[in-house]
Amino acid sequence: MGSKSTSRSGLIVNIAIAAVAISVAVMLIAVAVVKGYKLQITNKITGFSNHIQITRLDFNNSYETNPFNREDSVEKTITNDKRVLFMQPFAIKAGIIKTDTEFEGIVLKGIDKQFNWDFVSQCITAGKIFSVNDSETSNQIVLSASTAQKLQVKVGDGLIVYFINSDGALPRARKFMISGIYNSGFADLDALYGIVDVKHIQKLNGWKHNQISGYEIKLANYADLDFAAADFYNIIPMHLQVKTIVDVYPQLFDWLGLLDINVIVIIILMVVVACINMSTAILILIVERSNMIGMLKSMGATNKQIQRIFVVMAARLIGFGLTIGNMVGLTIAITQYLWGWIKLNQEAYFLSEVPIFITPLDVLWINTGAFVLCLFIMLLPARFVSRISPIKTIRFQ
Repeated sequence: MGSKSTSRSGLIVNIAIAAVAISVAVMLIAVAVVKGYKLQITNKITGFSNHIQITRLDFNNSYETNPFNREDSVEKTITNDKRVLFMQPFAIKAGIIKTDTEFEGIVLKGIDKQFNWDFVSQCITAGKIFSVNDSETSNQIVLSASTAQKLQVKVGDGLIVYFINSDGALPRARKFMISGIYNSGFADLDALYGIVDVKHIQKLNGWKHNQISGYEIKLANYADLDFAAADFYNIIPMHLQVKTIVDVYPQLFDWLGLLDINVIVIIILMVVVACINMSTAILILIVERSNMIGMLKSMGATNKQIQRIFVVMAARLIGFGLTIGNMVGLTIAITQYLWGWIKLNQEAYFLSEVPIFITPLDVLWINTGAFVLCLFIMLLPARFVSRISPIKTIRFQ
């Protein structure tokens, strides 16, 4: 009878350890995946519009923007800020691309020689980027893969973009040669923009050479976003405004914020599962060792001393489960980060593989939180020790 009881309790203890290990592994992977996903999507969004935009203060939300003159003092002050990686002017104008058989709406983003090509270069799938200088106007255009596919065009092809003027004049046209095709995986933004020389936008709008739609600012650290935006607001002229990337794309960042709720739900469920299994295991161990508890009490041991024994035992079991869980969870996370063996449908998730991002601090708070909470819950079954009567257990024996 004793051997059966021992084997049964051993099985329960192993199940409890496995529950803790699985729970911790799932929490680590969930945090790593969600943080990685948010980071990758945020990088894609900021790749198009960067962290902060400075535009003219008005109520115009269309792609036909009102210009302002470039401010040398503002540019110098912001570019000298240690939080800023780069600052670049831009101008935008909406148009319609027309080929022999297809047409497609597009927003042309005009850039000058200050434009930072790093993000676009990483997304180039065919062709190459083009250079811009002050002496001549480039007729090259970098187009998204989704737009190129819809129009059935490729690198080296020419296409005509038509522009509707707000003054009711006849549409104006510009011919461009496709220099490169990019694909960031973010179809909604990819299909929107084409990159051209800013001088085209200025000439089409009748602007002067120093007039632009706005500035884009890239920060070294996303965490500085709100503070930097507030600081820049205080140094720009009254007719300009500052918008963060969250202000420009609020729906996208609200959606990313909802992912945190999923992680919280997963963590709560995993902790509950681990606590329930561990509590059950400790309770069974207490019941099976009731005779030993009775003898210890008869020898003068107090309830707290005996409870401490089972709490220490629970701590060892929890620690063992945490160790296994960390090994499993971090192994999966590291191998996925290095080799990306779990793939995603890029059209649905905007990424081709499951992203991973986790820091030592994340691992620390997950393990510390799980250990402390599980150990605290263990105090409840440990209190069952006080109900065991030494007289009854010795008599039963």
